[in-house]
Amino acid sequence: APAPPPARHFFSDPAEVEALRGSLLAWYDRCKRDLPWRALAVTEPDADRRGYAVWVSEIMLQQTQVATVIDYYNRWMQKWPTLQALAQASLEEVNELWAGLGYYSRGKRLQEAARKVVSELAGRMPRTAEDLQKLLPGVGRYTAGAIASISYGQATGVVDGNVIRVLCRLRCIGADSSSPAVIDRLWDMANVLVDRSRPGDFNQALMELGATVCVPKAPLCGKCPVKQHCQAWRRKLFGNPPKVPDVEDCGVGDCPLCPPATEPWDSSLGVTNFPRKAAKKPPRAMRTATCVLERRGCHGAPEYLIVQRPGSGLLAGLWEFPSLPLTQDMQEEREREELADHLQAWMGWPMAAKGLQFIGEVIHIFSHIHQTYVVYSLSLDADVTLDPALSPSRWVTEDEFHASAVSTAMKKV
Repeated sequence: APAPPPARHFFSDPAEVEALRGSLLAWYDRCKRDLPWRALAVTEPDADRRGYAVWVSEIMLQQTQVATVIDYYNRWMQKWPTLQALAQASLEEVNELWAGLGYYSRGKRLQEAARKVVSELAGRMPRTAEDLQKLLPGVGRYTAGAIASISYGQATGVVDGNVIRVLCRLRCIGADSSSPAVIDRLWDMANVLVDRSRPGDFNQALMELGATVCVPKAPLCGKCPVKQHCQAWRRKLFGNPPKVPDVEDCGVGDCPLCPPATEPWDSSLGVTNFPRKAAKKPPRAMRTATCVLERRGCHGAPEYLIVQRPGSGLLAGLWEFPSLPLTQDMQEEREREELADHLQAWMGWPMAAKGLQFIGEVIHIFSHIHQTYVVYSLSLDADVTLDPALSPSRWVTEDEFHASAVSTAMKKV
């Protein structure tokens, strides 16, 4: 049987746990960033509104930088300050406000869950991490723990990307940090460490530490309030363990939490040896032909045709210029012909491919797709009409285009 993980991978000393809590909370009280959702979590007396305010922030912060989220969060809470207000909004309104934030299904799922709270739970937010995860669609273990600890004072841990990095460094966990065994160990550790009297502040402090000090590259170890508890920092200072390791050293036996033997400690990396992840698959390449159709509006200003994407899949329900997926090896002449055929279905009359004017290519990187838009333009007569039986479409001015629910990728076009 594999040897049990060495003691260095755990927090088994209650005195050390207490010391770490005190140091981290004292640092957080001095250095925490002033963020709008933190203010609401402290000042909002209504428990349901408090939970909603934290919930919105946690959904927006998934895969998105804090600096980007602040403006979106403020506008969202001004427009829909309560669960009830969000439940009454249209999906089009939600998509319009979310436009540019990315991962658009987040806004849709947030509204669906808000409607469930209003219609099935009498507008009352669940108060525990267990109930939040069980009753609210789209709320996973991390989001549930964050809401429960920050809004309702439940002493439950949280594990997000920042926490994974901090804990893996604190305890020299070098196995693949995305593996179920490591994730389970990190959740156990987070639940042991969380401060019982200030769980919300402690969890935010741990995430804040990962976001501002214990960063992926060039961490600021000199400013870290808990470096005296950090096994990776200690190893950086004192180098590799001796050739004959003792029971607390990394790399003893077949430890499931140590770095694999094929990827030993690299002294040039220091604490950034941790965490380690399996290599990511490269994003797949996609090419899409996009046509900016322009006509002169009734007031003389140019108008552009936008069409709505399907209600499921990538960028669901958002608006875009008429677009057509292409095969990777398609020649330009063939691209024009395919796009002309596609546009003919919209306009109802034959169109020559040579009428399309090539503008250029626009590249946009989604999390899993390297997307190239091959952009063409075409000017039409002002009285052109479109087949209303096709998917939703509308003519918009440039200002209306930017106010619509269009993706960042399409705004680049």
